[in-house]
Amino acid sequence: MKTSEPFFKKVKQILAIIGIVVLAGLYVSTIVCALSSSDNFMNLLLASIYATVIIPVLIWAYSFIYKLLKKEQDADEKK
Repeated sequence: MKTSEPFFKKVKQILAIIGIVVLAGLYVSTIVCALSSSDNFMNLLLASIYATVIIPVLIWAYSFIYKLLKKEQDADEKK
């Protein structure tokens, strides 16, 4: 089980970086639309706020499920 911990740490770091890039991109596009007086400004703002909550929750859920599956796999290998 110790050998998979560094791999899992790398996966979490990569997912976190991807999440940050996606969130930053959403907010940049929202600011650009606000400055250009676009009609889609409110829709983009609501999507950005929604994604600010959903993306970290999804990353946490994926890592939680991965841990559970990995734990079951390790338990099956020990039997």
